[in-house]
Amino acid sequence: MASRSSTLFLVVFLCGLLVASSSLVRAFTPSKGYNLISVADLPDKSGIQAFLSPIAAGDDYGTDIAYLEVTARSETDDRIRVRITDANNSRWEVPQALISRPSETEALPSASSSAGKLKFSYTSSPFGFAISRASTGEVLFNSTPSSESSAFRPLVFKDQYLEISTALAPNSALYGLGESTRPDGLRLSAGRTYTLWAADIGSFNVDINLYGAYPYYVEVRDGGATHSVLLMNSNGMDVTYAGEFLTYKAIGGILDFYFFAGPSPSSVIDQYTQLVGRPAAMPYWSLGFHQCKWGYKDLETLESVVDKYRAAEIPLDTIWSDIDYMEAYRVFTLDPINFPRDKMQPFLKKVHDAGQHYVMIVDPGVAVVQNYSVLSNGLTKDIFIKDSDGSSFLGQVWPGPVYFPDFLHPEIQNYWSTEIAEFYKQVEFDGMWIDMNEAASFCTGSLCSIGTKPLGNDINSITTCYLNCSASTGSRWEDPPYKINNTNGMNPLSSKTIAVNARHAGGELEYDLHNMYGFSESIITYKALRELNDKRPFVLSRSTFVGTGKYAAHWTGDNAATWNDLAFSVVSVLNSGLFGVPMVGADICGFNGNTTEELCARWIELGAFYPFARNHADIRAPFHELYVWDSVAAISRTVLGLRYRLLPYFYTLVHEAHTTGAPIARPLFYEYPSDPNTLSINSQFLLGRGILVSPVLIENATSVEAYFPAGTWYDLFDFSRIEGAGANQTLQAPLDTIRVHLAQGSIVPMQDAALTTKAARMSNFTLVVAFGDGSDQSQAYGELFVDDGVRVEMKLEPGSSTLIRFQASKSGAQGSVESEVECGEFALKYAQPAWSVHTIILLGLSSPPSSSAMSINNQPAPSSVQISDDGSSVHLSNLDLLLGENFSITW
Repeated sequence: MASRSSTLFLVVFLCGLLVASSSLVRAFTPSKGYNLISVADLPDKSGIQAFLSPIAAGDDYGTDIAYLEVTARSETDDRIRVRITDANNSRWEVPQALISRPSETEALPSASSSAGKLKFSYTSSPFGFAISRASTGEVLFNSTPSSESSAFRPLVFKDQYLEISTALAPNSALYGLGESTRPDGLRLSAGRTYTLWAADIGSFNVDINLYGAYPYYVEVRDGGATHSVLLMNSNGMDVTYAGEFLTYKAIGGILDFYFFAGPSPSSVIDQYTQLVGRPAAMPYWSLGFHQCKWGYKDLETLESVVDKYRAAEIPLDTIWSDIDYMEAYRVFTLDPINFPRDKMQPFLKKVHDAGQHYVMIVDPGVAVVQNYSVLSNGLTKDIFIKDSDGSSFLGQVWPGPVYFPDFLHPEIQNYWSTEIAEFYKQVEFDGMWIDMNEAASFCTGSLCSIGTKPLGNDINSITTCYLNCSASTGSRWEDPPYKINNTNGMNPLSSKTIAVNARHAGGELEYDLHNMYGFSESIITYKALRELNDKRPFVLSRSTFVGTGKYAAHWTGDNAATWNDLAFSVVSVLNSGLFGVPMVGADICGFNGNTTEELCARWIELGAFYPFARNHADIRAPFHELYVWDSVAAISRTVLGLRYRLLPYFYTLVHEAHTTGAPIARPLFYEYPSDPNTLSINSQFLLGRGILVSPVLIENATSVEAYFPAGTWYDLFDFSRIEGAGANQTLQAPLDTIRVHLAQGSIVPMQDAALTTKAARMSNFTLVVAFGDGSDQSQAYGELFVDDGVRVEMKLEPGSSTLIRFQASKSGAQGSVESEVECGEFALKYAQPAWSVHTIILLGLSSPPSSSAMSINNQPAPSSVQISDDGSSVHLSNLDLLLGENFSITW
């Protein structure tokens, strides 16, 4: 533990808490918890209200709050809320404006604490509470220590220190509590502390707090029963997982818990996102491949990259610009020399005419310079965050000194929307990438003034702080009694960010809002883009919080071109999906450092199946676009070819995420929670419930160890089959190969590959139907959602979208494939000629059906229908069944 004193000393715990310094030792009295002093039913019988007082005065980390209010309430059949706060004084809470949710006094429909799937109980002295399953009595959360010698202590509630723990069941598997890069894998590791404080730290750093904060975990018990827990608290905190118990240590706010009953992984994510917000509908084009680099220094370079992708016949949907396009790195500007408007507009017309798109970066900091309308407009509306003296808080980022917009200000939407709309008149962009929004600054401290700028325009000079700032270490906000493990060194909370004693328009402290700065920017940006042209917004945000998925996609940040980072990306992508941000990916081929031909090849094999697939690199890294190496280009054509054929499946998963919260990329335990072997798998993942991706993550490897749950699995490249037995299998995987398998029981819609999503979605459909290979009786199911890919609302409506449910069965030599269509009008009119199912590929048949035994829509199959059998699959071709109408094929 680091000391502020230069003198080394020892901190000893002995019959109380001793805090030592170089000159004195003072004993603090530990808090003993609280007594229950009264309890009563809520008027609507949905729960209880109780009041607590300290058992004995304690002063470790401050004085105990003298009078606490506890409200426990069943909000839905599968959700209980437990809220603990100061009974006499209001405290900071996550604003309703950011996450709308029922208040503790709001009338609930059919509220009853006796009808739900979860039960609340409590102990009186020391006060503690438990959440259990109504059906079995199984305890899911229990904050009461088992004895005075328990490994954790009872509830502690100070002004700037809140501590609560829960006992855990043996062998529980916990996931969540982010954001960090985790070599240990997806499953939380006993003995680790997970710190929640948004920080501008490259994601190549492991086991350290990164860009986002998620006080949320999912717990899977023996047998697969699953529940989850959300602490709705935005303050900095440490969460320590000790195996047998979990302890929260927050430095402010209240204890506002939500418990979700599950009992499956899919149902807990459904229940969680029902509260915090369903993931945003993503535009269809965002599922294509994206290319970016910091260092595309001029328009000619951008044009060259687009042209080279086309020449190499590698799919490319979106070209991106990092900060290179700006004039002196000022937001909402174009560099008049390197990105002149009169050349930028024809370039974008060419891009759009080719069915491609353009996204650029926007940082929150507004440069403090003369004759800059973005600054002067902000000053006129007074929308910048304030320092402790009431002046606009001054930080430093890429353009130099900056002010930071207050994304909670009453006028911020008007300001931000206007600036975006004005910039759109210059550059018809298609989405917005909001970065550096933790918020990042190159300086630490407050009450800053502009000093002497270092000479040079290199990165080291630009990122060297030249503001004169006060350290503000005397502030109780900057120097709270408890130091969270910020950046693994208990660094000051204001280190390289907005000072925590800065204030927002309503007087709110950055101390309380810090973890939601990027989240609040996502909301305002999403709304601005929605107002812009009434199209579905695409926002990519680096900093995230609970609920971000409702507005934005995410990428895992500044990774490195290493094999470790390749492997870590799987866990990071899966974690984001569990947090309710399913549109997520990692920088393909690695952002920092020099990638290699082999690493880039393996990374595009994996990255082709990220929900969000983007190649990106640092300005100091060599160019590593997919066409740079011939071998990587060939591999890219293969794996991106499969991705583009799977676009209908991906898009249907986006619709599922938008309606149920389900991740697009899923851990194996998500679909197989009762299989204990899936609980610790970190190197494979599922797309939806049906596609298993098993990448090579080790240098020089030519095979991969892949786990297959029980059932038949079919390789999506050649339809060869594997019988899964709940065990690992060694699969050959030379450099040009990734193993991607389809689970029995699945029906996957596909279209033809193309160089853009626009071209691919004009083709007709193929259905791949996967039956179990070892059984005469087998069934399969699938869905397809289609709309125009850009309308704001992604929901089923007549004339605007179509939903098709597919089902298939086989019994001996007989079988069927059928569709059930809702709102078929859209599917019949969108493409010309109208979309049709041209081919059905049947997997798992012992022999092909005969044409004489086949009927289509209760009529003999026409002679034009072709039936072929290549030994691994049966193809029914020339079907030409209209997608927007029900069909039935039997044999």
